Amino acid sequence: MNTRTAIITGANAGLGLECARALLAEDPSWHLVLAVRDVGRGADAVAALGRPDRCTVAELDLASLQSVRAFAENLRAAALPPLHAIVCNAGLQVVSGTEYTAEGVEMTFGVNHLGHFALVQALLDDLARPARIVVVSSGTHDPAKVTGMPSPNYTTAEQLAHPGESEAPDGRRRYTTSKLCNVLFAYELDRRLGSGADGVTVNTFDPGLMPGTGLARDYSSAGRWMWRYLFPVLRVLPNVNSTRNSGARLARLVRDPALDAVTAAYFEGKRAIPSSQDSYDREKALDLWATSEQLLMQASRDR
Repeated sequence: MNTRTAIITGANAGLGLECARALLAEDPSWHLVLAVRDVGRGADAVAALGRPDRCTVAELDLASLQSVRAFAENLRAAALPPLHAIVCNAGLQVVSGTEYTAEGVEMTFGVNHLGHFALVQALLDDLARPARIVVVSSGTHDPAKVTGMPSPNYTTAEQLAHPGESEAPDGRRRYTTSKLCNVLFAYELDRRLGSGADGVTVNTFDPGLMPGTGLARDYSSAGRWMWRYLFPVLRVLPNVNSTRNSGARLARLVRDPALDAVTAAYFEGKRAIPSSQDSYDREKALDLWATSEQLLMQASRDR
């Protein structure tokens, strides 16, 4: 019997789909909201999961704060079990130039961080305690790790949201910086919720390198070919995973009773490990939070 609802963003493919598959298989109490930009693809995902009775597809475009607000309103109006979990999973990487959200925010920052920030803020009061929030980050946020990606460059959140026209686009660095923002956000959210005292735990997750996912869709044709056919060979290496394995590990952070009291942790697969040095920088976290709130207020005024 469905007694709890979990929202998974970007659940129509890749890590989000496999997280949904694992939750459905391992715990019959969950009803899943597949929060997706394309509801047609979301419907295909539900068909692939084979449990339409336990899944709801809902439109959510994280590149539009208006869409985030509409999603939250529609969720409240739906006859679903109480909301007990939010999985902030969806993400993108733009390497072919600079793109912007509906509100004029740089796309990578806007989708990977700001859209999820807005979603969580909109639904905090709707969470039935005890509840869990899981934010998907990446090992690429940590320059101490050898990932093949450029190190994050957190200047100010305002500059990340509105890069200057003279700034040369560096999509891969924007991606790693957005993944640092994910951890900064999660830790600051946990602090503001009393480190679990409010009944909500907040953790972050590094799924590892998952070759073959849609993250490389903006790469060159040669890059996409290598990502799809060559990189899967690397799964013999540490923290290189299939989406199926990483999805099950992400689902564990939502459902495992052993993690009831665990909060402000950074998981690499199954292990809680330290995140990057910068991820513990409270000044950066406060800057990110304040700017994110300002961007949400500005968008609300401009409606």
